[in-house]
Amino acid sequence: MAGFTTDEELEQSTNTWMLWGAVLMAAFVLAFPLYRWVEPANRAEARESHVASLAEQGQGLWSLNCSSCHGLNGEGGVGPALNSQQFLQASSDDQTSLLISVGVPGSQMSAYSLDYGGPLTSEQIRSIVAYMRSWEADAPDVPEWRDMVSG
Repeated sequence: MAGFTTDEELEQSTNTWMLWGAVLMAAFVLAFPLYRWVEPANRAEARESHVASLAEQGQGLWSLNCSSCHGLNGEGGVGPALNSQQFLQASSDDQTSLLISVGVPGSQMSAYSLDYGGPLTSEQIRSIVAYMRSWEADAPDVPEWRDMVSG
């Protein structure tokens, strides 16, 4: 029975590839905690940038679609004051989007979503909601925000 012979060149090549594989695996293992440390900050920054962009778009949409009833800065008019602490704290983004989308039955607030016959896309409605949220830090205390309707 013939003995096995070893190919030194093949053995050396295999050992080199295994060493590089081990080095790469160690690099990934060491890099993963760094990624986990850096990525949340990157995501938060991207989210803030996206919200700011939405709010900027929402300001123009508000001026065109909402300000005639709710005031240029949401202070009220024909419609209620929506820049009040009370409204902004009581209404979630989803609720506000729904109010804009389908309107308020029994009031002058009609549906603004394309899905319900209005002029706005869901992204445009999200922009308006982001703009409204931008008021939250400086929102006035208006307990009677629903009654802020001028003649």
